[in-house]
Amino acid sequence: MRSNDGTRTGGEILIDQLVVQGVRHAFCVPGESYLAALDALHDAPISLTICRHEGAAAMMAEAVGKATGKPGICFVTRGPGATNGSAGVHIARQDSAPMIMFVGQVGRDMREREAFQELDYRQVFGGIAKWATEIDDVARIPEVVSRAFFTACNGRPGPVVVALPEDMLTERCVVPNATAVEPVETWPGLNDMSRLQKMLWAAKKPIAIIGGSRWSEAASAAMMRFAERFALPVATTFRYQHLFDATHPCYAGDFGIGPNPKLLARIKGADLVLLIGDRMSEMSSQSYTAFDIPEPQMKLVHVHPGAEELGRVYHPTLAINAAPTAFCAALEGLQPPNDIGWKGEADTAHADFLAWTETPSAQPGPINLGEIMVWLRDNLGPEAIITNGAGNFATWINRYYRFRRYNTLIAPTSGSMGYGFPASVAMKTLYPDRTVVCVAGDGDFLMTGNDFATAVQYSRPVIVILWDNGTYGTIRMHQEREYPGRVVGTDLKNPDFVAYAKAFGGFGIRVEKTADFPAAFAAAQKSGLPSIIHLKVDAEPLTPGMSMSAIRAKALAGK
Repeated sequence: MRSNDGTRTGGEILIDQLVVQGVRHAFCVPGESYLAALDALHDAPISLTICRHEGAAAMMAEAVGKATGKPGICFVTRGPGATNGSAGVHIARQDSAPMIMFVGQVGRDMREREAFQELDYRQVFGGIAKWATEIDDVARIPEVVSRAFFTACNGRPGPVVVALPEDMLTERCVVPNATAVEPVETWPGLNDMSRLQKMLWAAKKPIAIIGGSRWSEAASAAMMRFAERFALPVATTFRYQHLFDATHPCYAGDFGIGPNPKLLARIKGADLVLLIGDRMSEMSSQSYTAFDIPEPQMKLVHVHPGAEELGRVYHPTLAINAAPTAFCAALEGLQPPNDIGWKGEADTAHADFLAWTETPSAQPGPINLGEIMVWLRDNLGPEAIITNGAGNFATWINRYYRFRRYNTLIAPTSGSMGYGFPASVAMKTLYPDRTVVCVAGDGDFLMTGNDFATAVQYSRPVIVILWDNGTYGTIRMHQEREYPGRVVGTDLKNPDFVAYAKAFGGFGIRVEKTADFPAAFAAAQKSGLPSIIHLKVDAEPLTPGMSMSAIRAKALAGK
């Protein structure tokens, strides 16, 4: 309840800052350590989603940050609430996504006694977050929250953790609000763009590779126009396929896990690589083998919003400290050479991509996830959003689904299991009128599947396509490769996922052969409920091109 004397509690000041910063959604698991902030949310124009686990709340906030470019917000309680939420903080770090996690803290008079659920948040999150801090003075809340927003979304975006002592949130004071934060665009210099144009004019086999954060729909469109004018092949990095229309004649494919061998050869054989927005870390770099380190075998132009990332692993021929949004706008001023020496290469690269992704390979068992992905790409509208967590099942998405629009893939480059479902709930929160589909594995889904209750509670009808092969498939693949036939620690006994969905008040349906999938998907859509389409599959198909038996046989033959 707000006072009439002009003072505000710390909780009220905090929530007022979020309103000033344009926050419209927040995610939490409630805790007694921040009751004053919860009370302030009662009358605030912020939609609060109550989750069943702090990891899911943090992942939802991260997904909002990833999709909007503005910090996603979550609240968790002290101690175990914070450590549970750390999973989402780690994803935000590796995925360069802006988010802020507010954490309840013990009262200031109890600190450093190891009070109930006490943690030193600067120490716990110092190596994960961009900034971890604690607000000691209620009058400094506007200052700290403003800095948190600046830190989370500028340069290379990432997570900020702010601890809130319980007694500080109930203390009253008079302090003005901070003003709204606008991201700082880092523009390339004229000399940078001049050098880039000269390098492109001198190239014989160039290619662009795009990924990372700080993109926008306008930047994605500008990149496609640039590619058209220069007839330049463009590849996307691991889980950033949505940055470039897969049907565009310059699209060369996904350069992530298990890429098209022809695309890998094209990149390794390029004489100029234009890398925009991405760090080219382990997954996209094929375990750091695509480029020589520290001196790449080709000329490398590396464009990144974080100056600290330039030269960190690869020594670029030309380093450009710029956000993709600003850099792609500047590309409009470049002119292609009169005689494009690589003319036709984009057409060839796109034809290679289409051939690689057109027809799914045959799979053991009656369900072919590749054929299901093809059905989805042919029947979902281009605005549909796909989310996924981590597991071998995602390789079928990467290979056979074709993303057409910006922000239609929300997935973790950090390889975090359990991410896809909370992300789908977050996307349905932001875009209630769009179809949101989560593709999940059985082990992946059950890491955050308790928040199916959240989807039901808030009437967010996401559709989960659940690949149930009774195993931790990715680990089993590595296990068969390294220790063939010695299965330990990877088998799973799963519930009846149809009954699971219905028990929460959702819709569930089982599919046991590929031909039954379209009718099941239509039934899920018609239900208007959060849904699980349970694909009961054999453990044999581990990737689009390799079965478990084949991996084991190859490993045994090599011993």
